[in-house]
Amino acid sequence: MIIPTKPRDQAQSLAFSRLIPGGLPATALAFALGAGGFFLQDHLAPAPLLLGSCAVLALAGMRWRWPRLLLLVLVGFAHAQWASCPLLCQPFDESLLRQDLLIQGRVAGLPDQTSERARFLFHIERASRQLDAEQQPESPSTSEPLELPEQVRLSWYKGAPQIKAGERWSLLVRLKPPHGFVNPAGFDYERWLFQQGIGATGYVRDSDQNRRLDAGPGDQWLNHLRQQLRARIIAVLGETRAAALVRALVLGDREGLTPPDWQVLTRTGTNHLLAISGLHIGLIATAAFFLTRGFWARAGSLPLWLAAPRAGAVMAMLAALGYSALAGFAVSTQRALAMLAVVLVALIAGRTLRPFAALSLALLAVLLVDPLAMLSYGFWLSFGAVSALLYALGGRLGQPSLFAGWSRAQWTVALGLLPLLLLLFGRASLIAPPVNLIAVPLFSVLLPAILLATLISLASSWTLPLTLIGAGLEHGLNLLATLAELPWATIGLGERPLWVWGAAFAGVALLLAPRGLPGRWLGLIYLLPLLLVRPLPPAPGTAAVTVLDVGQGLAVVIRTARHTLVYDLGPRFPSGFNTGTAVVAPYLRALGIGEVDLLVVSHADQDHAGGLSGLLEENPVARLLSGEPAELESALSSGVTAEPCQAGQQWHWDGVELAILHPSAATQLEGNDSSCVLKITTGGASLLLSGDAGNRIEAGLVREYGQALRAEVLVAGHHGSATSSARVFLEQVDPRWVIYSAGFANRYGFPAKVVSERVDHLGIPSLNTATTGAISFLLPARPPLGPPELARAQRDRLWRHHPAP
Repeated sequence: MIIPTKPRDQAQSLAFSRLIPGGLPATALAFALGAGGFFLQDHLAPAPLLLGSCAVLALAGMRWRWPRLLLLVLVGFAHAQWASCPLLCQPFDESLLRQDLLIQGRVAGLPDQTSERARFLFHIERASRQLDAEQQPESPSTSEPLELPEQVRLSWYKGAPQIKAGERWSLLVRLKPPHGFVNPAGFDYERWLFQQGIGATGYVRDSDQNRRLDAGPGDQWLNHLRQQLRARIIAVLGETRAAALVRALVLGDREGLTPPDWQVLTRTGTNHLLAISGLHIGLIATAAFFLTRGFWARAGSLPLWLAAPRAGAVMAMLAALGYSALAGFAVSTQRALAMLAVVLVALIAGRTLRPFAALSLALLAVLLVDPLAMLSYGFWLSFGAVSALLYALGGRLGQPSLFAGWSRAQWTVALGLLPLLLLLFGRASLIAPPVNLIAVPLFSVLLPAILLATLISLASSWTLPLTLIGAGLEHGLNLLATLAELPWATIGLGERPLWVWGAAFAGVALLLAPRGLPGRWLGLIYLLPLLLVRPLPPAPGTAAVTVLDVGQGLAVVIRTARHTLVYDLGPRFPSGFNTGTAVVAPYLRALGIGEVDLLVVSHADQDHAGGLSGLLEENPVARLLSGEPAELESALSSGVTAEPCQAGQQWHWDGVELAILHPSAATQLEGNDSSCVLKITTGGASLLLSGDAGNRIEAGLVREYGQALRAEVLVAGHHGSATSSARVFLEQVDPRWVIYSAGFANRYGFPAKVVSERVDHLGIPSLNTATTGAISFLLPARPPLGPPELARAQRDRLWRHHPAP
């Protein structure tokens, strides 16, 4: 149902349309188009060119209306560039890598601290280069002033003291530019750092120079208060899942939730319930509005001073502000506040906004406050959900029953966001609509109760309500975990051409259109390419090889026409993060690969086998080989066994030869030298993978195989360590390319200088995943071998780090 506007509002809307073609919606879309266009660039635009173009369009707009829209596009572009300049105009100086830096500043945000490490944001006030870390910083000869990014993200691993928000510290640190894994699929950590305004990351060194300068909260009093509240929640509920759930819902602090917890929430489509955003802010604001309006209307002469609906709107805004403050004014809460403020201010001012006009104003408000919000998936999902509801349910005749209306809204959001979820994440939950049909109303009752119980426990010693609610939340998560185990709980899709996504969005628009529109059923036809179009596999006789970027580790995916082999899975970290889940599985999903035919874990070191359990949770594996099979048992799921790899094992896949060259069945090796050595051969090229095998094993391979070792592509052993890649081995393999799989600015200095110089002296081109991202080759059926594809160059964006080779 369309809300009628007052004549004055209609006149103002008409006047706005005369000023800008298309009125307010066109204005918001033009500004958003400019801001979004900025983030598609790979470099900053010259400021004089931007200013000159704006001046020309402004002059043209004085005579014609259409240049005003182009001016809005350019203003949106310029606004996004201005907001991004603090991070892009003065990037971190890479000459400071591996150097001790003394910084002074305040702890910002909500520190995340465990028994093993502390992680926190730090606002730098002063910085200097330590020329001699053993001397005291007060000596003027030991330091050199520096200009560093204002905000950095630090980790303190060894003996970290209790860190509190707002404290001023002097810290000896090592920093590096915002750098993350860059692969054809998966999470873009560099984009996330850019969106969060983080100019560098690093860690605190073990030093006597680390000292607290001021224990007061300073300008971080809000986060200091949030940290105290978090401590109270943990004191009541302990370090449990219940405490983690309450922390997420009250404070927006989701650090206590483990990767398996998030997997459950994602598979059931309920992860939005634990990310404080529009739903949460809206619930609290709605409750405050109706409670205040009801009280105000019965409060004697108060309605004569201020109308009850306006009093309710004021209190709703205050309640939303308070809840957003508890959540630390995260980006998602800022977005929700902007959208809510548009509606409430219109109500207080006595204006009636059309729904799409309100949405347009909210879009403008969000982008004016923070144009970098466009880089957040939550931005697209929030505005996408509201747009789908307005499109599908707005202006409809008749009033459905409460249950029918709620069911229709859930169906609308699920279908409307389906293509967007698949495009952004590669998967979507099929059970989300029925689960949310029950979960959201229940959550609407629980959220105010959770906040009230938390405040009661903070103000008194009565903790029973919070304890009961925490137990209920934990039982609810256990129930969701049962549902998440259903094999059909989610649908995952690989990469699709652009036209497929266009057809999918058009199909959704048809299916959500009014019932009287002819041909709505064609929407199902438009959705079919999502299911039927798949990434093309390599041609028979060829093999596609991708050395994934997993930091200080190794993971390689080899595909033939009908088979998939994965060699190693990268590292796993104490936090639970592992590259099997975060890198390898998303890449396989993007390719539409459901099962791995052969998984080779070279040996049991964590930088090669750490992602094993993560991959097995996502993808079934037909066969698993390893140089140390017994050491992998703890990471194996039921029904999966590890066999030893042995020299002489061979496979013939789709015209491609695969052979294990080491270890032999007669040897008893452990550690690096037990690594499975694998060779893949097509009619036009070969690939040799040696894991972490050292010089002794390489010498044995040269003696045993001789010329049969030759390969066009060699993945350097042990990430380029000096214990591998001996000269005689390199000369025998005679590769056209040497690939190092190493971490950026890793503490071991891999690839070792002696190895890189040896490779260069032999005239062999080399690539390093630390500087190029994932590296892909196609081993052809006939020579020659084509050039590699480098993920960091192919996925170049403004925020992409470009490390020196």
